[in-house]
Amino acid sequence: MTNETITWLNTNTLMGMTDERGYQWHHSAAAQGEVSNHYPGPIPVGDVVDRLFHWDAIKVPVFADFPADLDTMTKLDAEGRPVAAQQVPGMVAVARSDNRHVFKVFSESYEPHQYREWLLGAVSNILGDTLVVSSAGLLRQGGQAWVEVSVPETLHDDRTGFAYRPNLLAATSLDGSLASTFARTVTATVCDNTMAAALSESRDQQVKIRHSRHSGLRINEARQALSLVESTADSFAETLRTLSGTTVTDRQWFAFLDAWQPLPEEDGRSRTIALRVRDELVEMYRHDSRANLWQGTAFGVLQAVNTWAHHKQPVKGASRADRNREGAITGRFDKLDASVTATLDRVLA
Repeated sequence: MTNETITWLNTNTLMGMTDERGYQWHHSAAAQGEVSNHYPGPIPVGDVVDRLFHWDAIKVPVFADFPADLDTMTKLDAEGRPVAAQQVPGMVAVARSDNRHVFKVFSESYEPHQYREWLLGAVSNILGDTLVVSSAGLLRQGGQAWVEVSVPETLHDDRTGFAYRPNLLAATSLDGSLASTFARTVTATVCDNTMAAALSESRDQQVKIRHSRHSGLRINEARQALSLVESTADSFAETLRTLSGTTVTDRQWFAFLDAWQPLPEEDGRSRTIALRVRDELVEMYRHDSRANLWQGTAFGVLQAVNTWAHHKQPVKGASRADRNREGAITGRFDKLDASVTATLDRVLA
């Protein structure tokens, strides 16, 4: 995902439940215009349509310009030379219907997934008293979009003291960067991290549907995936209690570091980077309140690495917030959590 301007983020993303969760990092009243993009409570579905998804994705022919003479020309190019425009067979451009912004050129078999149908249409079937739209937005000039559905109130696990929110995330793109993705996620309230809902069921956390002519036949799979918020909460609670009940000694913690971030013997850039990462992970595990409350347990190890990946790991080509949202959509943090627990299991064994 791209590094959007503050004005874009304040006019093309919507953030809900701010009375409980606070403002997002990009909040700027001066950049919002007459209407705020932050909602004290749930985001009305109608606002998502009116403010974000009021336009369609359209497929238009693609033309190539060839050199021509005065008799065969159809127009002049940018340098004033005569050219003949010829349609490129089998290719189409996908664009916005409102401002004609072209996202990308595809083969004609590419089928754009309209945001109103594939995102709002999918999630609106499960909204009611127990679920609300908590965020929605456009990125890349509208080339990517998401809608997140959450429980209205933060859940608390009495045994571990951990606070979290189960979410159902629907996302897709019109620029070829994402398949339509419907994912179960969990947000850790203490650090605003995305975590795997159930490490033992990582393959069941997402449904991905490609943009093809027959993709519409699979929309029911998306709706089925989005109906699992209750099981998301139950699965995460089970994972949380299992990991927090698994003891990790200091010796095992450093053995995990050796396996997770090996230290090269020879001096150089690789060793310098490894030392920095190890120092940051130790600091996170022992002294950062987002992780050290569970120090000495497998969950403390997981929380330290997950929090480091969200808030310390270097990012390039985008803002950290954009990279974190991309990681939630693509399942990168699910894979990270699974890899951390697999590595720790080998150490503990």
